[in-house]
Amino acid sequence: MKLVKPQTKAYSLILRYLLFLLMFIGYGVFELFSQSFEDAHDQALGSLGNYELLFSNQYFWDSLLTSINITFSSTIISIVLGVVLARLIYFYLHQSKWKYLIWIPMLIPHFVAGHLILLFFSQSGLISRAFYNLRWINHMSQFPGVVNDPWGIGIILTYIWKEVPFVVLMVLPAYYRQNKQYIDVVRTLGGSKWQVFKMVEWPALYPIVIETALILWAFVITAYEIPYLLGVTYPKMLSVLAYQWFYQGDWSSRPIAMALFSVLTVFILMITFGCFRLTQSGRFRSMRGR
Repeated sequence: MKLVKPQTKAYSLILRYLLFLLMFIGYGVFELFSQSFEDAHDQALGSLGNYELLFSNQYFWDSLLTSINITFSSTIISIVLGVVLARLIYFYLHQSKWKYLIWIPMLIPHFVAGHLILLFFSQSGLISRAFYNLRWINHMSQFPGVVNDPWGIGIILTYIWKEVPFVVLMVLPAYYRQNKQYIDVVRTLGGSKWQVFKMVEWPALYPIVIETALILWAFVITAYEIPYLLGVTYPKMLSVLAYQWFYQGDWSSRPIAMALFSVLTVFILMITFGCFRLTQSGRFRSMRGR
């Protein structure tokens, strides 16, 4: 019986995974970029005309700015709250069964979560009615417009309460794996809670936080249902704008929609590469003890 070396088996598994990516994801990406160069009428590969039309379209730039603001706001707030909650669970609710309640929002689909935000925070929602019944406002229209607002507050709120449990799920194992003796050493030397977090906790959390933020960022900027439900007519998020360009009656906008998806794909790959370099450098510094 011939034995297979573990290293050879690992390379074989990696090769199969790469072939799977090339067959499915790679083909999809190739079709995306090829269709972004097509002419809407004769479908022949042409020049960068679709990209020129895209970059000269003010709707695209306004949607890009709105998408970046909403995405970064929801991602950063979710990361901060998730790390704080994970730290509280580890230090104060370590043995409590109540800590599992934090993951209940993960059971709710995003579209349902958006409807709940609409139900509670719209100007005709439950909170505005409660304020009106308590005579805190004279009319329900005086309730601040949190939903379908140009700042995307309703979208950000939806993603925060949906993604914070995911951040806790990703970060909490790092707390359980860390060496408590390091925390005791810092505290014995008179270190504050902030110094404990900075010197002991953050080096272990840093790669996980960056990778989790990347996952959230890529998900939010390409999501469709929540921006469509809670967004405004103008400016739309990029996902909604591309969807409408692709499915509207005039097929001449489809190549421009593909160009938008191509730009968004390249943007995500650039951010992914930058985050990969950050996490790798952080891991190298931690291994060297710096």
